Amino acid sequence: MNISIVIPNYNGEQLLKNNLPKIYDEIVAYTLGKAGVVVVDDYSSDKSVDFLEEFAKQHASLKILRNEKNLGFAPTVNRGVKASDGDIVILLNTDVYPEKGFLKPLLENFSDEKLFAVGCLDKSIEGDKTVFRGRGLGEWKKGFLVHRRGEVDKTNTLWVGGGSGAFKKTIWEKLGGFNELYAPFYWEDIDLSYRALKSGYKIMFEPKSIVIHEHEKGAIKSGYSPSKIKTIAYRNQFIFVWENADLGTLIFHILWLPVCMLRFLMLFEWAFFLGFFEALILLPKILKSGLRTQRKFVLSDKEVIEKFK
Repeated sequence: MNISIVIPNYNGEQLLKNNLPKIYDEIVAYTLGKAGVVVVDDYSSDKSVDFLEEFAKQHASLKILRNEKNLGFAPTVNRGVKASDGDIVILLNTDVYPEKGFLKPLLENFSDEKLFAVGCLDKSIEGDKTVFRGRGLGEWKKGFLVHRRGEVDKTNTLWVGGGSGAFKKTIWEKLGGFNELYAPFYWEDIDLSYRALKSGYKIMFEPKSIVIHEHEKGAIKSGYSPSKIKTIAYRNQFIFVWENADLGTLIFHILWLPVCMLRFLMLFEWAFFLGFFEALILLPKILKSGLRTQRKFVLSDKEVIEKFK
């Protein structure tokens, strides 16, 4: 089984210096097929590319791509996956590095032809705490998909994270990869996983495949204000609903929307309204994307979500 590790990078020079050698320790130890790394630089202003070019002189399996302008997470990852050679594509963010032996348990699951993706156990460093992440749960409430962290003692998951997960490339291509409407970040991995589940594919969480996630060092928190991050998150939540929801779920969403707006107005949560209007501007593109996406669906929202109650 050939594998490719795809890493999107934006101003991650120091993270790459620390984490890329650790990734290559796992690449060198892999003996069940060819293995390589694709790093896509999203128009960084630091010396990330200089470091990568020096590193590549000693590692022929490293492929470097550079965007001509800053595109955001989904387009950058899609470009990397398209350029990859592996049967299985493993996505790792620059602020993530693997523990020794993470590949074997991750890849063993792909003997199932219907399996699309497998998520890693993410030891997320958050301040002075380490939080175990990687398994996601969720349910439809008041017209929105409300998601949350799941305990890591089971293998079912509602989504596989785009920062530390493995994906079968043939199915990735059938599903169309990450939806680039979510750029610059957030919800693209939940969206892709949900589309996979509604299309009849399987995803899972593998607690024996472990990565360390230096959460506070990532590009999002260092490059965007909290209010902008919140606005993007709300916008993408609307995009997700408008693209993926069944008719019944969508009707509930529309009926609950005035109640939600009143609540957020009373809380002075202006990011919710900014996110709504930014999504509304994209509505023609969302509807076009949704019509194309929903043709592949074989399961309803209820049938998907009932597995996570």
